[in-house]
Amino acid sequence: MTLTVGLIQLNSGDDPAANLAQTLALVSEAADRGAGFVLTPEVTNVVSSSRARQNDVLQDEDDDQTLQALCALARQRSIWLLIGSLALKSEDPDGRFVNRSFLVSPKGVPVARYDKIHMFDVQVSETETYRESAGYRPGKTAVVAQTDFAMLGMTICYDVRFPHLYRKLAQQGAELIAVPSAFSPVTGAAHWEVLLRARAIETGAYVLAPAQTGTHDAVTGKPRKTYGHSMVVDPWGRVLLDAGIETGVFLVELDIAEVKQARTRIPALKHDRDYRMIQNGE
Repeated sequence: MTLTVGLIQLNSGDDPAANLAQTLALVSEAADRGAGFVLTPEVTNVVSSSRARQNDVLQDEDDDQTLQALCALARQRSIWLLIGSLALKSEDPDGRFVNRSFLVSPKGVPVARYDKIHMFDVQVSETETYRESAGYRPGKTAVVAQTDFAMLGMTICYDVRFPHLYRKLAQQGAELIAVPSAFSPVTGAAHWEVLLRARAIETGAYVLAPAQTGTHDAVTGKPRKTYGHSMVVDPWGRVLLDAGIETGVFLVELDIAEVKQARTRIPALKHDRDYRMIQNGE
């Protein structure tokens, strides 16, 4: 079967209400243009480097206005919607947040949730350092979700550097794998495309990667910058979409049958073998 997917490329700031207005308009546009499955980027509701600002504006899942409004829109437009992720308050005793992705059905109901497992704790340059685990609690559960068009594997951003996660998702039936992201410009320019293509080739799955882009408005703290270039890669590793750096809606037609074709041609997902590891000189 064929499927029209709409990737939303955002430039979210640290004001959730302003971000929501932008997101609702773009998701509606994607639905108007025929998308049956729409995906937004990581931290759709707020991009901020300030923990104080996050404490001020973030909500628990039950109270989050972005989640409520996007679920209502999915129901109104009868679309599947992947909210790439929302930054949310949690019950963590040390006050850390969660970075949570939601798959919403055309009935407006979240049918799957995924908390980002791998935390972006890196120093990418002398002036650019991230310690995501200081503010966010890592998830512990991988998620594959059933839709009426395909099985979807759910990941977020830095997860893309951990191929074993993607292999497990594919072996559990994932035909599409989402990688909503807010990638650093430095690592994005160096690694974004090749990582996405590698994950698609290794799994024989479509990789769908909606992204944040540009310099993000900040009431408090240093403005963040992200790479953009939302991408779709097919199961053979071909780039079907590179959205560049502008915000907007980007549509791609997918043929789900190509997943089976790729996995039949190279059935590597069935070729795992046990082995032992030795160190030189053992």
